[in-house]
Amino acid sequence: MSKSLNGKVAVVTGASKGIGAEIAKQLASAGAAVVVNYASSRSGADNVVAEITKAGGKAFAVQASVSKEADVVRLFEETKKTFGPVDVLVNNAGIYEFAPIEEFTVEHYRKQYDTNVLGLLLASREAVKQFGDRGGNIINVSSVVATLAPPQAAVYASTKGAVDVITRSLAKELGGRRIRVNAVNPGLVLTEGTSGLGFDDAENGFRKQFEAQSPLGRVGKVGDIAPAVVFLASDGAGWITGETLSIGGGLR
Repeated sequence: MSKSLNGKVAVVTGASKGIGAEIAKQLASAGAAVVVNYASSRSGADNVVAEITKAGGKAFAVQASVSKEADVVRLFEETKKTFGPVDVLVNNAGIYEFAPIEEFTVEHYRKQYDTNVLGLLLASREAVKQFGDRGGNIINVSSVVATLAPPQAAVYASTKGAVDVITRSLAKELGGRRIRVNAVNPGLVLTEGTSGLGFDDAENGFRKQFEAQSPLGRVGKVGDIAPAVVFLASDGAGWITGETLSIGGGLR
């Protein structure tokens, strides 16, 4: 991989596994020093760091829950102390729960909004403070559910709809400060989390429906998402901001 991010410092939230882990690895392969943020899986984060350093890259792990303001402030303080001010923020941390409206609870709502929306805003605020005159990049990991709006996903899909709107709004607000803000919107991707929901089973009904509707006829892999994030973080995407790139095999 070309070293398109040489000398850059990147923070990836929720990077101990799944899409976030692969993004962290590929950012490091492109030359960035990467902060691997995790909320609870210390072992997973340590494994990601070990893989990056073994390949000759720079990385360290920081525990912080993005839903807690003090944790987010500390995450960026530790980043600056170790690697210097951040250049690239990937807001990947997110959770999803599916439930019919009859089972809706305030806890169900707050858990998802606190991580998927509040956490993204807190991390973006702290990153912008460090970007300074040189500018920077924010890449938000959204989802195709923001537009597909599947059943039993009113809360989760609405958090990702909010992410898309925040992406466009911040792009307009921050463009004059040389800060670009974009989003990638994955479709169904096989990760530890989706496997836990049974989507690694080729006979799973939701998976079969997704594959049948997708022009490319398959679910995604983490390696399908990370290269787009690396591109959006690079100078090659220097005139791209406020975009939401759907990566779901063509499913609309």
